[in-house]
Amino acid sequence: MRKYSRCSVTQSLNKQKTIKMHNLLPYDGEALYWKSAFPSLMCEKYYANLMNEINWKHDELTIFGRHIVTKRKVAWYGDRAFAYKYSNKTKIAMLWTPGLNLIKEQIELISGHTYNSCLLNLYHNGEEGMGWHSDNEKQLKENGAIASVSFGAPRKFTLKHKTTNEKISLELDSGSLLLMSGSIQKNWLHSLPLSKKIKEARINLTFRTIT
Repeated sequence: MRKYSRCSVTQSLNKQKTIKMHNLLPYDGEALYWKSAFPSLMCEKYYANLMNEINWKHDELTIFGRHIVTKRKVAWYGDRAFAYKYSNKTKIAMLWTPGLNLIKEQIELISGHTYNSCLLNLYHNGEEGMGWHSDNEKQLKENGAIASVSFGAPRKFTLKHKTTNEKISLELDSGSLLLMSGSIQKNWLHSLPLSKKIKEARINLTFRTIT
């Protein structure tokens, strides 16, 4: 598989910084979308590396008192052993893998933000998704940027305003970056709808800041 030097990667990603982005949201937050943040050959490399080097495990949640084991798999990484609690479960972060750290550096270059942790989700096909929620846990930096990176099968992503119920949908392509910042988590929900038509896997990385 083709290897990339940090120099060549930086040159490629520097081009993304020159692209003028517009906010996908009409109000109450910011969502910027880079359709091709990573070239296709880099996407293939990162997808394969993440499949092999990440310590994937099925997610375990407690919802309305019920213990649920999800079909999708997850992983939690960071600068140090951050504790992250959601759905009444606490995860302890593992230290960055070399490949994951390289992706983080590249995303920081494009987005202009820094991150100290990353929650990864592995969706094996379109029958695995995510319901309406906001990434507003207390451990996260208030109004901090969350950078969502996708590799693998394209998937529909939908945002819904908490008060007006206005919806905005887009397709997250392989190699794309969705940057959510400002008051978006306070005012908008987001989801990954199910689709029986999608047979391929998707890896999603959400880089964030734990305080």
